[in-house]
Amino acid sequence: MRAFVEHRSGLLMLVVVSLAALYGVAYVTTPAPLPPPPSAPRKVAVESVTAVCPGAKGQRVGVYLPGTVNGETMADAKPFVTKGPAGLEAGYLTRVTKGAGRGLAGVRCTEPSAATWLVGPGPANADVRLHLTNADKTPALADVQVYAAEGPISGDAGTGLEIAPGEHREIDLRTLAPSADIMALSVTTVFGRVAVAARATLETGGVDWLPPAAPPATRVVVPGIPGGGGPRRLLVAAPGEGDATVRIRAVSEDAEFAMRGKESLDVPAGGVVALDVTTGIAGSASALLLTSSAPVVAGLVITGTGARSDVAFTAGTPSLDLGSAVARNAAGSELLLTAVGGPGAVRVQVVAGEGAEQEPFDVEVAAGRTRAVRLKAKGDFAVVVTPVSGEVYGGRVVRERLRTGLLLTAQPLAPARMWTMLPPLTDTPRVVLP
Repeated sequence: MRAFVEHRSGLLMLVVVSLAALYGVAYVTTPAPLPPPPSAPRKVAVESVTAVCPGAKGQRVGVYLPGTVNGETMADAKPFVTKGPAGLEAGYLTRVTKGAGRGLAGVRCTEPSAATWLVGPGPANADVRLHLTNADKTPALADVQVYAAEGPISGDAGTGLEIAPGEHREIDLRTLAPSADIMALSVTTVFGRVAVAARATLETGGVDWLPPAAPPATRVVVPGIPGGGGPRRLLVAAPGEGDATVRIRAVSEDAEFAMRGKESLDVPAGGVVALDVTTGIAGSASALLLTSSAPVVAGLVITGTGARSDVAFTAGTPSLDLGSAVARNAAGSELLLTAVGGPGAVRVQVVAGEGAEQEPFDVEVAAGRTRAVRLKAKGDFAVVVTPVSGEVYGGRVVRERLRTGLLLTAQPLAPARMWTMLPPLTDTPRVVLP
């Protein structure tokens, strides 16, 4: 019996020692606790880019990669699709001096995205053609919604648009919203990836492409408004369920100020409202700063001068924190840079297709001011804008004076495809729940 008890105690001791050893190993090998997830978006490098432009047979597309710019001529009217590493930009300019399509028009090749917003004249006043391109090898499904002064008006006609792999669809917006004289338009991708562009030819004359607008937000900056004569018309949409009271400030070359009689604008839920700001910003390169009680999207219609007027469009856009590049420029190009909230500075590099490489130069912009910078280069060239300090917004404008009237086009400076902002991620089982 004594031997059995001793044997049982020894067995117990052996078990205790083994358990202690296991717990010790587990404690030593336990990984360190994960850091808390970031609470703000992170800046991450882009690895590859797909850029899509609507086709225009015979037009030359400028293609920029860091340090180089080349041109490719479109052999047919099919969409131009180019893929490459980070920093890729592409776009083209068209110049027509006679006929119904007279005007200078510029388009930036856009990357496929989950949602795209456009703001501009509606089908009642213009021939507006929406281009949807699926550049991938998988099908895509998209919803198109048109907002007008009276609210959303396209109904079910624009929902559930199937776009096959490699397919391009051109939609006359008169088939979706024939009564809209001004509009905001959203293209939402249900699945797949779709690149979006839209071209507007006004009945009163002029043609240009509508630049993508920043998504709905309570603070929107509309940069790249050139000085000179001709009407300037601000368009603001409140696509949510609440009315928006929008406060407006102009940022010109001389001052930041509230325009007399145009200090605020009331936009009904789901509606679009136009405001003539010609007298507020006439004669000076400028930007508009909007702060709203509800999320809004905004754009601006720029009309030139002369017997036959041309038109250009700009829209709300992010700041130049990620830098920007415009691949296709021409004689008469200039940058319009605006500093908001404090002084700012950027570095500008002109990359010419021919000739000696130009040295980059820094441009300082005083707080609450807009500064115009002429770009000097021969032939086709790209321009690269890199942030240095402050909160700076910008646009690129091209102007050409003819006897019959001014030709012009505008393009807000979109974020460069070198970097992107990754939203904060949360580890949660809800992502797999129905």
